[in-house]
Amino acid sequence: MDWQISEDTVPSAPITEADARSLLGRPPTTGAWRDGDPVGDRRFAAFGEFRTENGERLPGFRLTYETWGELSPARDNAVLILHALTGDSHVRGSAGPGHPTAGWWGDLVGPGAAIDTDRWFVIAPNMLGGCQGSTGPASIAPDGYEWAARFPYLTIRDQVGAQALLADALGIDRWAAVVGGSMGGMHALEWAVGHPDRVERAAILSSPPITTADQIALNTVQADTIRMDPRFAGGAFYDAADGDGPHRGLALARRMAMLSYRSPTELNQRFQRSWQSGVSPLGRGGRFAVESYLDFHGNKFTRRFDANSYLTLVEAMNSHDVGRDRDGVEDALRRVTATTLVLGVDTDRLFPVDGQHRIARGIPNTLDGDQAVVLTSDFGHDGFLIETAAVDHHLRRLFAV
Repeated sequence: MDWQISEDTVPSAPITEADARSLLGRPPTTGAWRDGDPVGDRRFAAFGEFRTENGERLPGFRLTYETWGELSPARDNAVLILHALTGDSHVRGSAGPGHPTAGWWGDLVGPGAAIDTDRWFVIAPNMLGGCQGSTGPASIAPDGYEWAARFPYLTIRDQVGAQALLADALGIDRWAAVVGGSMGGMHALEWAVGHPDRVERAAILSSPPITTADQIALNTVQADTIRMDPRFAGGAFYDAADGDGPHRGLALARRMAMLSYRSPTELNQRFQRSWQSGVSPLGRGGRFAVESYLDFHGNKFTRRFDANSYLTLVEAMNSHDVGRDRDGVEDALRRVTATTLVLGVDTDRLFPVDGQHRIARGIPNTLDGDQAVVLTSDFGHDGFLIETAAVDHHLRRLFAV
């Protein structure tokens, strides 16, 4: 569900008239980056046949990634940063051609930052199944049409397997660190458990050891809102004109997800029962301010994401169980050899801190023993993106080891 971009992870605020005007016009059929669009800072790595855990086949695939810093002659200073569901490879950098928004973690990655690009060579890929340059449902299949609903079912392990192929192609045998939050934290944990000899440090931020029934339920309802949109057309919507794609279902899924990213405290403090305008929402046709906030961000999301990709990635999240076929979570966690930072947020209602504590108890070598670091924040799950000073402090502790 998660990793937003920087514009979406600032503290919530009422929507202005200028905000509303910025979304005038018909939304695109898909917000996916497509071949022929401006490349921006993207780099591309192409690979041959890929077999998923389920035995399904991609005859070839591509991963998009971005880099910062310089790889050392010994190739021992590489850091992998992994985004979550709605993120991409643009961790740092300005908005511009190919990148409609600025990097989503620029305060924490760069010269002198917690992840110091004067020291570390940072790589951030767009995950397999994504929609910002890596092969996903909006990509063209060998028959000349989009993969759409035919795209293979992916697991978190499949996506990490694709990332391992990227590391091999770049000549990186061992990561100095693997860092991820939310869905990206699932990937970071899978790296640490599944490839312990390739991970020196790990940072697992606001992420669980398994996707629970409660979390699967929320994901399933979001997925169904997309599939129930008549314009979804079973996933075969790419030939539709702008405005005729499944943007209503995708926007509603996004609105539902945002309620799990933020805390009741923040929403109540920011919006209270205020109106969006002078028109009463009490039967007079007006709207509460929080309604407009959710509607705006849902509509904005449809301009940078793809409905089929959302389904693919939500299903990958549902697959997450680090103990699957490994004799359970605790046995799996004991495989980790990396020095690990485990961090959660006290108001996180998407991935509550009991999951982070379970990870910390199971990993042999964490910075803080058998307890995760718990940030105090009004911002809920998104706190690890908004509370940058606190996250900076703890990342510096990890990278000092």
